[in-house]
Amino acid sequence: MAFAQQLRVPGPTPLPDRVVRSASRPMINHRGPEFAVLIRDVEEGLRWALHTDNDVLIYPCSGTGGLEAGVVNTLSPGESALFCSMGSFGDRWADIGAAYGADVHRLRVPAGEPIDPEDVERILAENGDISTVFVTHNETSTGVVNDLPAIAAVVKGRGKLLAVDSVSGAGCIPLETDAWQIDVLVTGSQKGWMAPPGVAMVAVSKAALARAETTTTPRWYLDFARERKFQQKGQTYTTPAISVLYAIQEGLAIMREEGIDNVWARHKRVAEMIRAGIDALGLKFLAPEGHRSDTVTAMRNPLAGPDELKELLTTLRTRHGLVLAGGQGDLVGKIFRIGHLGMVDESDVYSILATLEQGLHETGMRSRVGLAVPAAQAVVRSVQVSEQPAGVG
Repeated sequence: MAFAQQLRVPGPTPLPDRVVRSASRPMINHRGPEFAVLIRDVEEGLRWALHTDNDVLIYPCSGTGGLEAGVVNTLSPGESALFCSMGSFGDRWADIGAAYGADVHRLRVPAGEPIDPEDVERILAENGDISTVFVTHNETSTGVVNDLPAIAAVVKGRGKLLAVDSVSGAGCIPLETDAWQIDVLVTGSQKGWMAPPGVAMVAVSKAALARAETTTTPRWYLDFARERKFQQKGQTYTTPAISVLYAIQEGLAIMREEGIDNVWARHKRVAEMIRAGIDALGLKFLAPEGHRSDTVTAMRNPLAGPDELKELLTTLRTRHGLVLAGGQGDLVGKIFRIGHLGMVDESDVYSILATLEQGLHETGMRSRVGLAVPAAQAVVRSVQVSEQPAGVG
């Protein structure tokens, strides 16, 4: 029997119908006036959502391309930099730095733990030649969110450049690019922006642009100055992913209609519902309380081993159409993950939890069903009560 898949991995994320229709619009001349209107609207929308007045540079590549842009424009070979890693994507950023010859200092914590701002302070105090700090805001591979304001305060207090990977955070969870003095902010189209993969967006401060003028790392495709020059003319340096930009434009329109504070609140509410349902099922979280992401939840394997977890994920996908993610790297077979970012609301949570519970029942992990959804509903009721005007009840 055919059924529609419910895609709940941490990215790519489901596309609203409006976005799908928008992405199917006819091609336009990427050196013409119509494209200038499109890219300027996308730039303006991204500045609005990211709370920044900085330039937002747009590259036709994945989020990893944005991470590489952050490295090659801010570091010269041999230059000292601190890379703070709490998972696969933090490791990737550090590896990119090493590949380009930077003197890489790695602050790495065990999977499931956040970065401690005091450790950042200590390393910067011990290594005064570090020029730039690279940190992940929201780690997709572990479901951990860092205390970015606290980390940013330490970094900027030391007068260092700050580069942030918020590929799976931006557009979903609170992010104050300018207020937190973030110099390079990387995000990607396929996460909270409700668009297909293929575009990286990088918000760049004046300090980062000035640094890029002096660095000696070879670069071309990802050069900040070259891309900025073309975007100031309403173009991009290379051929843009026009259909993806159509989709981002429409996703931003949807977000504007909802309001960015409401978008953040919805993601927080949905995440709390997911966590309540998971807790009711007796599953164990990888991330500690207080640092659990509002866009992706990682749970420890509750089954006998990796093969049994693979069977669970296969059962969910083939019998019920629910697509969840396994672990990455060292976490393969040890965890599985639910993505709840972008186009997601309460009804989606009920479906995710009920289906997961059924899958656990079918694979022998649970002898009964009916626990997860009521736990999630209790979260909604508590939010509704807290939002009631005084005297109503």
